[in-house]
Amino acid sequence: MVQVCLNGARGAVDGAMVPLSPEALADSAARAVAAGATDVHVHPKTPCGRDTLSPRVLAATVEAIRARVPASVPVGVTTGAWSEPGPAARLDRIRSWTVLPDHASVNWHEPGAEEVAAALIDRGVGVEAGIWSGTDGAARFARSPLGPRVLRVLAEVTDTDATTAGASARALLADLGTAHGRPLLLHGEEGGAWPVLRLAGSLGLATRIGLEDTLLLPDGHRAGSNAELVTAGLLQWNSALRYGS
Repeated sequence: MVQVCLNGARGAVDGAMVPLSPEALADSAARAVAAGATDVHVHPKTPCGRDTLSPRVLAATVEAIRARVPASVPVGVTTGAWSEPGPAARLDRIRSWTVLPDHASVNWHEPGAEEVAAALIDRGVGVEAGIWSGTDGAARFARSPLGPRVLRVLAEVTDTDATTAGASARALLADLGTAHGRPLLLHGEEGGAWPVLRLAGSLGLATRIGLEDTLLLPDGHRAGSNAELVTAGLLQWNSALRYGS
């Protein structure tokens, strides 16, 4: 499985190829899925480009993407703490959603993560447990009674140095241990994006790629779209999966 992460916290300053509006996100998602992505992760944006959990914005974004991708392709969103001022506000937003995504990521090191995950599960939304390297997320997740109920674990390597990201990824996987038996998706960001993607392939793990994680192709040239990144990502992931490196 290769998930496309369409935009993340990026904005207009990062370039015109970063999709922000529901229409642009839907078009980018459709092209990325045509290139081989089998799952979509998106940050719904306000008109001024800020991440939000607003039910109106989320509904417009999710519905626009679903109208452009096959029904078999799940669409997920972020619930990152930066998108709302506090855990209580995040819970209020989630409980007010009128359109439900297929899944939502919850960063386990953030305040209120357990409550946010429980609210999502109660609404029938799959939870991607985001476990960031360099945080106590893995230890918290190991103790969580919700661990066996999450959809998958996102092992998120925050080390952006291409020379050390692989080692950081292996350390994070060791910290996660059995991860309550849940499927793992391993990915990196910026300079660590491509080394960690290749490692995921060599270990037979799901991964993700997209403009949220990197603006650059493996050869260092600037990517023109999420579809370009997915095409390159599948080539590298499949090669590592086949040859183990």
